[in-house]
Amino acid sequence: MKTIYGVLFALLLIQCQDTKQVPDVSLLQKAQLIHLTTTTLDTHDDINVKNFTDSLNYTQNLDTQVNLPKMQAGALDVAWFIVYTGQGELTPEGYKKAAENAQAKFDAIHRLVEVYGKNKIALATTSKEVDSLRKIGKKVAMIGVENAFPIGENIEEVARYYAMGARYMSLAHNGHNQFSDSNTGEFDNTAKHNGISELGKQIIEKMNYYGIMVDISHPSKEAIRQTIAHSKAPVIASHSSARALSDHPRNLDDAQLQWVKDSGGVVQTVALAAFLNKEKAAAHKKAKDSLLKADPNADLAALKATYPPVNVSDFVDHIDYIKNKIGIDHVGISSDFDGGGGIEGWKDASETFNVTLELVKRGYSEEEIAKVWSGNLLRVLDRVQAVAQELQNIE
Repeated sequence: MKTIYGVLFALLLIQCQDTKQVPDVSLLQKAQLIHLTTTTLDTHDDINVKNFTDSLNYTQNLDTQVNLPKMQAGALDVAWFIVYTGQGELTPEGYKKAAENAQAKFDAIHRLVEVYGKNKIALATTSKEVDSLRKIGKKVAMIGVENAFPIGENIEEVARYYAMGARYMSLAHNGHNQFSDSNTGEFDNTAKHNGISELGKQIIEKMNYYGIMVDISHPSKEAIRQTIAHSKAPVIASHSSARALSDHPRNLDDAQLQWVKDSGGVVQTVALAAFLNKEKAAAHKKAKDSLLKADPNADLAALKATYPPVNVSDFVDHIDYIKNKIGIDHVGISSDFDGGGGIEGWKDASETFNVTLELVKRGYSEEEIAKVWSGNLLRVLDRVQAVAQELQNIE
C-alpha cells in the first residue's frame, strides 16, 4: 500500500481552497483510494544519460519531469524509461553511432536500478515482477526502445536487447530506416519501403520469438498495417492518441484503432499537448509567446483564462474516445515526459493523481481505472511473452 494518502489529500484540499473551488470530499476520497491501490504505469518517459551519474541521478529531485521523488509524490508506480535514438544515416558509421547511443541509455538505466537507487527502484521484465516489487514498496523501472535503427542489419541483436531488459521496441522513429517507413512520410509524401522491409519482417519475428512487444507509435499507416498483419502477437502504441480529436500523423485514426484492437493490443494515450488538441495548444502558445515578448515578467494567470492550455480534461477526452471506439480493454496511459509531454494538471510525475481524479469524475469504475492505468498494458505483455514461449517450444 502506498503511504502518502493523507499528504496528497491535504495538498489537494489546499489547492481547491486556493482556486476557490468547493471540493467534493467524497469524490476526492474515492479517487485517492483508487489511486493508491491501483498500479499506476506510464509507458513513455525519455531519459538523458547526464542525469544518471553518481553525483546527479534520479534519486534526487532534479528538474526532470520524472525522477524518484516526483514518482513518490504522485504515486506513480511504474515508469518505462526509453532507449531513444534519433534517426541517422543508414550506413555502417550511422549504425555504429546509434548503437553506442542506445547502449549508453541501457547502461544508464541499469546504473539507476543496480547502484544509485537500488533500495528504492528495481527493473521489471514481467507483470509478476511489477506486482512483486510494488508489494515490497519499490518503484518499478521498465525499458522500451524507441527506434530499432541502432540494431543495424544484425537482427540477432534483438536477443541482446531482450537480455538487457527491453520489453517493447518501435521499428522506426522520425525518418524512414532499414526496417520501416515513418509517419513523417506523410509530411513530405515519401516512402522507402511502402510499409515495412523484408528486414522489418525479420525483426518482428525475432521480437515475437523473444517476447518484446512491437510498438507502432511512429511508423507510417501502411507500415503499421503490415506490422500488425505480420506479427504473431498483439502490438502496442506506446504513446499515441486519437486522430479524430487531433489531426496529427502521430495519432491513430479509427481504422488504425480497430487494427490494434483486432490484434489484441492497446493504445497508450499520450499527454502531449499538440497530440491532444493541436488548435488549442497552438493558440495558447501563440498568445503566451506574444505576451512574454511584450513583458517577460507578465502574469500568465489571465492568459490561461482567455487562451487555456491543453489540460488533463483534454487528455481524458482521448481515453473516452478510444474506450468508446474500441473498448475499455484497449486503452492505456503515457506521458512522454522529458520528451515533449506534459500538460496542465499533469506537468510531471508528481501530479499523476490528477489523471485518476478526472477518470473518477467521469464515472470510470475502479476496475476500469485499473485496466487503463496498467492492467491492459500488462495483459498484452503477458500475451506477448506467452506467444514467445509457444514459438520457442516449437523448436
